[in-house]
Amino acid sequence: MSDYIVGLTGGIGSGKSAAADRFAALGAAVVDTDAIAHELTAVGGAAMPALAATFGPEVAAPDGALDRARMRRLVFADPAARQRLEAILHPLIRNLSAERCRQAPTAYVILAVPLLVESGTYRERCDRVVVVDCPESLQISRVMARSGLSEPEVRAIMANQASRAERLAAADDVVANDGDLASLEMRVGELHRSYLRLSSEKAKANC
Repeated sequence: MSDYIVGLTGGIGSGKSAAADRFAALGAAVVDTDAIAHELTAVGGAAMPALAATFGPEVAAPDGALDRARMRRLVFADPAARQRLEAILHPLIRNLSAERCRQAPTAYVILAVPLLVESGTYRERCDRVVVVDCPESLQISRVMARSGLSEPEVRAIMANQASRAERLAAADDVVANDGDLASLEMRVGELHRSYLRLSSEKAKANC
């Protein structure tokens, strides 16, 4: 059971997933709140009954999973709808992610939270916060290339996230992801060794 939690975050298109994958390859457990959200809203997901009761059965796709495109349009058009969605999903995600962190058999856990800086409850659970960072222009081009969204659509998503300066101000460690994959892997490797040492020191202090 792990007692050392590293929160990992970054803006859309920053490369959080690539960094998390590298930490996992080095042996860290990764608890991804986005993956948990998808799990909760998949076919038979624990959040689907409450979502259907709140927003109507039309928020479910024909297979019974959440119709993500419909829900995305709804919450962008109506801030109150976003609040209702978050009131259903966020407690479930927090509880499930906390349980998986507790159960992780590794020296430390990477808790990947896209909106970690915006949510004080996650920050309080972390021993350290690592931010994956790149210039905003690179974020925009990456998201446009992978998703087909327009620049205004990407900027609208970014406007609902903490600014780059706010994320960097909250960081204990930074992974610059404006270069090649080898540079990213080298930086993650450095941090992995640091987190192994810090988690060992915490474990000894708690004995």
